[in-house]
Amino acid sequence: MILGIKMRDDIGCKMADDLVLEEDGGMNKSGEEIVAAAQKKYSIVGGFPQPMKVVVVGYALTSKKTKSFLQPKLEGLARNKGILFVAIDHTRPLSDQGPFDIVLHKLSGKEWRHILEDYRQTHPEVTVLDPPDAIQHVYNRQSMLQDVADLDLSDIYGKVGVPKQLVIKKDPASIPDAVSKAGLRLPLVAKPLVAKSHELSLAYDQYSLKKLEPPLVLQEFINHGGVLFKVYIVGEAIKVVRRFSLPDVSKRELSKNTGVFRFPRVSCAAASADEADLDPNVAELPPRQLLERLAKELRRRLGLRLFNLDIIREHGTKDNYYVIDINYFPGYGKMPGYEHIFTDFLLSLVRRK
Repeated sequence: MILGIKMRDDIGCKMADDLVLEEDGGMNKSGEEIVAAAQKKYSIVGGFPQPMKVVVVGYALTSKKTKSFLQPKLEGLARNKGILFVAIDHTRPLSDQGPFDIVLHKLSGKEWRHILEDYRQTHPEVTVLDPPDAIQHVYNRQSMLQDVADLDLSDIYGKVGVPKQLVIKKDPASIPDAVSKAGLRLPLVAKPLVAKSHELSLAYDQYSLKKLEPPLVLQEFINHGGVLFKVYIVGEAIKVVRRFSLPDVSKRELSKNTGVFRFPRVSCAAASADEADLDPNVAELPPRQLLERLAKELRRRLGLRLFNLDIIREHGTKDNYYVIDINYFPGYGKMPGYEHIFTDFLLSLVRRK
């Protein structure tokens, strides 16, 4: 669902509401009228009125994403920096709305992608975050990690790769043979082929593989000390946090356990490992220089500016890392200090224009 264009305090535009209320109590004004009211606002410099430059960000997000992203602290900081968030009305042509400096979106569906692509062609002056085709590339787990694999990053700070994986599109009965032919080692992590679900399963034995439901991706499970690193990327900014993950699987456990274990969501804010008393060899963050080089290369290859990487360090090694997932426009509300990072990023986009 895309939120309507009518502005309210609870969706992040109190500044806009105040501006609208100053003029004939117009609570029913359109988004265009709200923007116009904001742009008429001025400050006094040297005794003369000066126009206030307002950065208008049109957003098309689900109600859940709006709630998690447009939090009060972000709203307040954005107002102070002259950033106005305006909800895009899906019942009206996008070109008839605005004017926007930036369009921020995370919606699915071919119709929306076509609308956005047409808008990008007819409004090249507007920054769209991010191109729909680039987003689709990381929604498919078959192609998601290919750029990381092709990069084959290795330098003095470490090596970054991807787990060995296999795509299964149909026929669960064929999975055991396909796994044997591909030479994958148990246990295997099973993930939906389309990366719109965070559910995953861990299969311990060959027989249980038949219980999985294609289409899916099978990845070799790599022991990593039960901790993963979420690397949030906002333009050129990088923020890393630790999260608890699946525990290591010993050879003894592998020989004793059978079946498929399902996990609705492995990493979440409640599972933060930043304050936990961990083995330093497990808790140590990946080298900053390695992450900066990886992020720079992936921004270029993926064509994205808003994404995060789930990275693990192979247990028992100091510098052997694996990217196990890439998420477009992740839960930035869980990232410490995201308000300053995101608003600075939005302003930098306008300055570059």
